[in-house]
Amino acid sequence: MISVEKAHMIILDKVKIQDSKKVKLDESSGMVLAEDITALFPMPRFDNSAMDGFAVRSVDIIDAKKDNPVILKMIGGIPAGDKGDITLGQGECVQCMTGAPIPKGADAVVMVEDTSGYNSGPTVQIFLDAYTGKHIRRKGEEISEGEVLVAKNTKITPAEIGTLSTFGYSKVSVYRTPKVALLSTGDELVKPGQPLKTGQIYNSNLFVFTDLAKRVGAEIIMDDIVGDNHQDLRDFLSKALLKCDILISSGGVSMGTHDYLREILEELGVKEHLWKVAQKPGKPLYFGSTPDNLIFGLPGNPVSSFIGFMEWVWPVIEKMMGLNVSHALNAILTETFPREQVKTRFLFGIAKWKDSRLVCAPSLKFGSHMLTSSLKANCIIKSDPGNGPLKPGDQVKIRLLPWKQIL
Repeated sequence: MISVEKAHMIILDKVKIQDSKKVKLDESSGMVLAEDITALFPMPRFDNSAMDGFAVRSVDIIDAKKDNPVILKMIGGIPAGDKGDITLGQGECVQCMTGAPIPKGADAVVMVEDTSGYNSGPTVQIFLDAYTGKHIRRKGEEISEGEVLVAKNTKITPAEIGTLSTFGYSKVSVYRTPKVALLSTGDELVKPGQPLKTGQIYNSNLFVFTDLAKRVGAEIIMDDIVGDNHQDLRDFLSKALLKCDILISSGGVSMGTHDYLREILEELGVKEHLWKVAQKPGKPLYFGSTPDNLIFGLPGNPVSSFIGFMEWVWPVIEKMMGLNVSHALNAILTETFPREQVKTRFLFGIAKWKDSRLVCAPSLKFGSHMLTSSLKANCIIKSDPGNGPLKPGDQVKIRLLPWKQIL
């Protein structure tokens, strides 16, 4: 049995970032950029108006007021999309729409609300003075040509898609999405919706794995419940190893007489790197690999599987996709935490801000079979081994559940 820290080192050492590929921008959501994306031009590309109004020379409207307006001659108009090839002279103004180029000679824009309006005739009354640059978006003020827009290893969200499309990118280079095979083993497992017989239970792990794999960004290519039958397990595993990057199993890795998973994986050429980690829940953690696959065997108890996926599998998928592995945060306990003497302890918990400090409390349901302990949780609390329980005021590490918020 090895420590949690040693197990993480062994596992992450075997992880390789996926190859890259070009995809259409509108198909890239949730993927991770495999290259820096730079600005093909400055933004804005030219000086333009931030308001609907009139382009003016600020020197012409000094001390303009509602009761003492300055009258300017209107010499034309520039809509958005126009070339704006008008030159402004002394005592003149140009009707200018939002986004329209600033005409030569102008150095400010007065909002239409501060004038006599667009229909006031060949002259316009200006009711407010303006400083140089007022209501003008300057060329390159947002970003310069050649500047990095979005850095490599950034996960693509609506913000990135919007920014990249603004700069004309229709395709981007991303890391390939890891392909995942999911397996639950056990003769006692029944899919929800079917009647239960004596000794049977509904399978939840496969549903949890499916949701977690999708949330982290993996592609699920196989998933099934397989009974405790050597040949059936071998058939599923052999097919999965030909198709997937990561195989994730719940059950079949403990000491039971029907726990065949390790034996079959060895038969199929998988090299075992670890089995049994000093943690609670989830001591019988299995990790193995082939040149093309990473294999995780998580315990069958639902809390062990859920927490095991978040602690061991989620960071691996993130790293394979080119993301930085999520790091734990420090938090202060508000309730007693049942620390283990030789094992790292994990429990679902609730984290919140209190008096500008991040505090947390563990679930009061400690059993590895008690999946309802996850219902209100927004984090997983981690405690290093030690003598006696941790007390309120002690510091622990927490991993926020990415789909939850701090209260």
